[in-house]
Amino acid sequence: MRYSIAVIIIFGALSGCMAIGNKADKPTSLPTGDHNHNNDTTGTKMKISIGSAVFTATLNNNATAAAFKAMLPVSIKMDELNGNEKFYYFPSTLPNNASAGGDIQAGDLMLYGNNCLVLFYESFNTSYSYTKIGRISNPSGLKAALGSGSVTVRFELE
Repeated sequence: MRYSIAVIIIFGALSGCMAIGNKADKPTSLPTGDHNHNNDTTGTKMKISIGSAVFTATLNNNATAAAFKAMLPVSIKMDELNGNEKFYYFPSTLPNNASAGGDIQAGDLMLYGNNCLVLFYESFNTSYSYTKIGRISNPSGLKAALGSGSVTVRFELE
């Protein structure tokens, strides 16, 4: 059993934040006591800078968003995955309360598992589970700003 979990974790790390296999194969995490609705917003505004492009996002009202907010300002190198998202693994975990992804929208900022920050630049439907952190209010130009490879993204409060 330990061997198969280690293999899943290694393959998951090699392929970005998305786990390999079906839903039953995915490592899961337990909620950390954040029972707020994932899509309630605090009204706290955040600035996301990618090169000369600047976007405004609103943080959600949950423990994950609060923990992320406490890290700000931060500049991180985000890597490409699947032609629809950029991701970054934090060295430590954040609280999470994931729910089925459903409709992902360009500009969604989410946590996969308990330490993988994901910024989506394409809209699509998924069965993967995420904890919502926030959302860019106008993601027009986000895909172009992020480009096709790794990119440095700066997150800070407005």
